[in-house]
Amino acid sequence: MLVNKLKKGDIIGVVCPSDKVNEEDIIDINEAKKLFEEKGYKIVFGKNVYKNTTGYGATAKEKADDINEMYANKKINAIISLKGGFNSNSVYEYLNLDIIKANNKIICGYSDSTSYINYIHEKTGNIGFIGPNFKSVNSPETNYYSLDEMLNRFERNYYELATDDKEFITIREGQAIGKLVGGNLSLITELVDEIDFSNKILFLEEFCFESPTGMVSNYLYRLRQKGIFNKISGLWLGNYGGDVSIEKILLDTIADMNLNIPIIKSDNFGHIERKITIPLGVKAEIKNGKIKLIEDYLK
Repeated sequence: MLVNKLKKGDIIGVVCPSDKVNEEDIIDINEAKKLFEEKGYKIVFGKNVYKNTTGYGATAKEKADDINEMYANKKINAIISLKGGFNSNSVYEYLNLDIIKANNKIICGYSDSTSYINYIHEKTGNIGFIGPNFKSVNSPETNYYSLDEMLNRFERNYYELATDDKEFITIREGQAIGKLVGGNLSLITELVDEIDFSNKILFLEEFCFESPTGMVSNYLYRLRQKGIFNKISGLWLGNYGGDVSIEKILLDTIADMNLNIPIIKSDNFGHIERKITIPLGVKAEIKNGKIKLIEDYLK
C-alpha cells in the first residue's frame, strides 16, 4: 500500500523498541530534534521512549504501546525508531496490526529496527523503510547526508538507490525484478519463518563489531539451510567492514549451489554514517550491475 508523502509542517513520531536511552544518547537526540525542526518538521516522542522499566529498556508492551499509539494518532505523519540495539522483536505479539494496517504511514529505522519494521510490512502489506534511526541523523562529518537522503525519499517518489553508479560492484551478473525485503543480516536470519522471500530482491548488511566473520558465515548458512537463496530473484549486499568481505563469505556459502541470480554490492547502506533509505515492499530492478526502484511508493 502506498504511503502519504511527507511535507513541511508534518509531525514525526519517535519510538524506542530497542535498547534503553543512555546518557550519552541525549546529545545526539537533542541535536537530531533540532535538525528535523530546522527542516520544517515537528517531533513528538512516545510516552515510553525514556522508560527503563526492565533495567534494559521499557517493557515489550510499553514499546508496542508507543508504536500502536503513533499509528492510531491521525496527527502523526511518520514514525522513526530512536536508536538501535536488541530485542525489537519483543513487540510482535503486542502490536495492534488492525490499527497499523488501517493507518498506513511512513515508518523507518535500521539495525535492530529491521526486525519489527519487516514484521509490520509482512503482516500488513504496509510499506516500511530501512534507513537512519532518529539519533543517527546527527552526522555533521557527512554534512547530514543521511538526513537529507531520507527526507528526499519521504518527500517525493525517488527511484535511485545510489548517488553514484560507481558505488555498485557486480558479484554475479544477471537481471532481476522483485519487491525489496531485507536489512540487517542477523535480524533477517531470525525472520526466516516470518517473511515470504519468494521472488524478492533481498538486501543485506551487517555490523562487523557485533558480528565477526564466523558469525556472518553462520547467518548466511542459516539462510541457505532454510532455502532462502533458492527463493529470491536477486541479492544486494551492503556494508560490513570486517576483515573478510561479506561478498567472499557469501560466495563461500553458495559455492556449490546452482544459483542463477544476480548479486551486487554497494557500501551505501547499513552501519555507516552515509546511508541511503530503502523502501520495503517496493518493486526494484537489478540490471547492468545496478539497482533502482521501478514503481511509486508514495501517494
